[in-house]
Amino acid sequence: MMLRARLTEVRLALMLLTRFPVGNLDDPAPTMGASAWAWPLAGLAVSAPSALVYYVLCNAGFGAQISALGMVGTATVLSGALHEDGLADMADGFGGGQTKQRKLEIMRDSRIGSYGVLALIFAVAFHISFIAALETPQTVLFAAIGIAMASRGALPLWLHLMPPARQDGLGHAATSVPKAGVSCAVAIGFVSLLPLGLIPALIIFAALMVCGGLVCLLAMKQISGQTGDVIGAIQKLSELSGWAVLVVLL
Repeated sequence: MMLRARLTEVRLALMLLTRFPVGNLDDPAPTMGASAWAWPLAGLAVSAPSALVYYVLCNAGFGAQISALGMVGTATVLSGALHEDGLADMADGFGGGQTKQRKLEIMRDSRIGSYGVLALIFAVAFHISFIAALETPQTVLFAAIGIAMASRGALPLWLHLMPPARQDGLGHAATSVPKAGVSCAVAIGFVSLLPLGLIPALIIFAALMVCGGLVCLLAMKQISGQTGDVIGAIQKLSELSGWAVLVVLL
């Protein structure tokens, strides 16, 4: 029964953070918070096929830029652009709203503004550039999986620490993250970076946490809490910080 419950939580994590078809969950379904420990595994599900696309393109002679574009594009499709959408919405809300309520209204609006467009352009451009800057394909493969898992593994911690900014929505529904789930997700995320080496793993993980903490502070100042968009933006910005630090290290 315990194994079955864990597998159901993994399926829920995939349902929340990816586009993989996992079928319907039987009642009683676990809460979002209960699935948080498995969010790094959703990162694995997205990044492993993406890394394979990079490897195939790279070995086919397409060069670093196109191979990196293939990897980023595949990850975006498999995740449903969930985190990119959060980044764009947060940029629009924080950049265009004058009050907390107005910022939240803009973030919920399905339309995208200039701040959101620019945030996505820079995010994708930096992501591709960081990947292409690495000369060893094996390093890219390890980093793609490790950083994707670690950046998602930290998300339960920020949900646990930050209050919801509104009384509905994904951010509010996912607030009931147990401490054990937080610890497990963070641990899985860190371990996933170890193929890069212990010291690089420590430095990259520290960069992910610092970046996530800074976005949290910004969100607390702007809207007094977190929303699903904020959590998505934290993942994307943390992921970019991890790649940036890796480029500097190597």
